[in-house]
Amino acid sequence: MKIGVPKEIKNHEYRVGMTPAAVHELCGHGHNVCVETNAGAAIGFTDDDYMRAGAEILDSGTAVFEAADMIVKVKEPQAEERALLKSDQTLFTYLHLAPDQAQTDDLVASGATCIAYETVTDNHGRLPLLAPMSEVAGRMSIQAGAHCLEKSLGGRGVLLGGVPGVSPARVTVIGGGVVGQNAVAMAIGLGAHVTVLDRNMDVLRNLDHLYGNRISTLFSTAATLEEAVIESDLVIGGVLIPGASAPKLVTRDMVSRMPEGSVIVDVAIDQGGCTETSKPTTHDAPTYVVDGVVHYCVANMPGAVARTSTLALNNVTLPFIVALANKGPERAMKDDPHLRNGLNVFQGKVTFREVAESTGYEFADPEDLL
Repeated sequence: MKIGVPKEIKNHEYRVGMTPAAVHELCGHGHNVCVETNAGAAIGFTDDDYMRAGAEILDSGTAVFEAADMIVKVKEPQAEERALLKSDQTLFTYLHLAPDQAQTDDLVASGATCIAYETVTDNHGRLPLLAPMSEVAGRMSIQAGAHCLEKSLGGRGVLLGGVPGVSPARVTVIGGGVVGQNAVAMAIGLGAHVTVLDRNMDVLRNLDHLYGNRISTLFSTAATLEEAVIESDLVIGGVLIPGASAPKLVTRDMVSRMPEGSVIVDVAIDQGGCTETSKPTTHDAPTYVVDGVVHYCVANMPGAVARTSTLALNNVTLPFIVALANKGPERAMKDDPHLRNGLNVFQGKVTFREVAESTGYEFADPEDLL
């Protein structure tokens, strides 16, 4: 198979779909890999590194899309990339289609086989290809939130951990999944007063077992959520419904009643965000203010720590890339129901139920199509 790795073109996105080590692995299986020039240069992976691993270097993303049977990326294809997709190609990357009608329409029109990292599952019902980026984003959310609380950036002028004689900041984490767990760990490490809300009692028990009285755990209801949010200096939105748009749990009314200069970091923004006032931002312009509350809604947070993120992502995607290349996409998905769960668009049809419901397409069962 010919596998193509284009350079990411999303704003301040420095991650790359495959490292030289991953390329070496694929070449060792007898496949050909073409990489766009300087695709990994920003994070220390040079063209020479890729050539030593066995890759062919091409001079443009267009050339990579033209040459490859399978495209391996990090972020969702931008409009100009989607225009290059062909019906006989496979796209393997993060897609986040539910809140993105334009992308869904373009991928359906392309006829390509589009497999989303974020809906591939494992034997325990987890999302193994989303997990490492959720770990990064969860940890970064506290780092970003602490920075945004500084007065010069519009925040309250509050130090997350306080100092002797001064109370620490009040941090509320909505969702105790991978994002939430990592946000909690970082916030506790910095000395904040942490409250975490979830509707899964096993998740809350686990967090209580780990941290005891260093955190407060609350079963999430409309009342407990409202009370926690309006008393917070920093709110982290870490809610996830796999493949679907994030629920709007934090209302505009709640935001309007938060303290002036408080901060919301909406990590769920890739799936549309979990607050009514959230809209995607970029690393160029990461924040905006609504009702005196600073919103940080960068849709590719892990891109800011691109080398760490790329290495972590390749650790989990590589076995699936090898399977897709060795067996071909259809056989690989027939053999592995977890990889099949990643199939979002196939032969001009939407094959993930939540995406179909969000974008107005009829759901096509991938088991029938394959």
